[in-house]
Amino acid sequence: MGLLEVAGALLALAALFAWANQRWIGLPTPIGVMLVALAVSLALALAEAFGLAPAAAGARALLARVDFGETVLQGMLSFLLFAGALHVDLSDLARQKRVIGLLATLGLVVSTLIVGFGSWVLLRWLGLELPLVHCLLFGALISPTDPIAVMGILRRAGAPASTRKSTTATPSLNSDSPTILVSRLAGVAAGHTEPQPAAVATLLLQEAVGGALFGLAAGWLVYRMLRAVDSHDVEILLTLALVTGGYALADALHLSGPIAIVVAGLLIGNHGRLLAMSARTREHLDTFWGVLDELLNALLFVLLGLEVLVVSLEAGPLAAGVLMIPLVLLARLISVGLPVAILRPLRRFSPGAVRVLTWGGLRGGVSVALALSLPPGPERDLIVTLTYVVVVFSVLVQGLTVGPVVRVLTGSGER
Repeated sequence: MGLLEVAGALLALAALFAWANQRWIGLPTPIGVMLVALAVSLALALAEAFGLAPAAAGARALLARVDFGETVLQGMLSFLLFAGALHVDLSDLARQKRVIGLLATLGLVVSTLIVGFGSWVLLRWLGLELPLVHCLLFGALISPTDPIAVMGILRRAGAPASTRKSTTATPSLNSDSPTILVSRLAGVAAGHTEPQPAAVATLLLQEAVGGALFGLAAGWLVYRMLRAVDSHDVEILLTLALVTGGYALADALHLSGPIAIVVAGLLIGNHGRLLAMSARTREHLDTFWGVLDELLNALLFVLLGLEVLVVSLEAGPLAAGVLMIPLVLLARLISVGLPVAILRPLRRFSPGAVRVLTWGGLRGGVSVALALSLPPGPERDLIVTLTYVVVVFSVLVQGLTVGPVVRVLTGSGER
């Protein structure tokens, strides 16, 4: 099966599952598509166990042709981040800068340590052996909230606008940190490198600052080009070139591609929309990136639902995954509560802010992609199962309830 056939099959499944959700279920499209894909995958796996479904083998063959980690991290991520950044107000972002900074640094480290050591204890209690460094690896890939899940689901689930702003800014601007942490911890786990926290911190700073500066330069160049023409098709083409070419060049220069694209998207979405585009161009640009955002989200959540076919369905790993859910939520609560407690003397927070940020911190495709990108082995298989169970809970339970929960916690429909 060639690349065109794989893409066609996934698009057909995404369209079919989205239609079924819209016709009979009525959930937000990403959640509904994932739920239908998950149900189909579980039905195939169950039927295969009784020797009744050769179609499961075909589904696995299709998944074998798709490198989930590469598809998400090197393909979809840049487009989805840019689409989200186009509609982030820089003035709102500036007001949240202290919270974003602490959540992206202190919060990430605290959550990684809590999940890492907590999972090590829980797994030993269940009789599942996973070395401490692999537990920390699991903590590093599951602790950051997923920019794709957060931006896609919170918008469609009806969460208040202020919640979307506060919960999407941190993962969008810090989206490369988990990749670096996971890659370094994976090297330690495999025995290829020694633990070097200072080197990891230096690399994070280098890639983050370098990526931001590169994104600013690339965004400014495209902004100047947008100002020189008034043709919506050419201007949309320029933004596409910015995302594809900018991400590839940043990666080649060993800079943070996600941060570069977010910064470029912020510049185009604020100054570019205001000063370099006509009203007609803005309308076409919003329509194009909106459709692309919906399409890629549908494809991503179809893949997430189908990935259950490559996850271990043994009772032990599944039970461990269920126990990881409260641990991850506790780690999120503490990692959010500490920055808020530090900043509370300096600024006012809305009622229930910590609980809102905790429940609104969704995990999604990026965490699964990072887990699947680990070197093959029994440790990887267990980490993939743990990650998948937490992500399914996050998308289906938190994603469906975040809007009502936020409104109850804030005591208002909007904050």
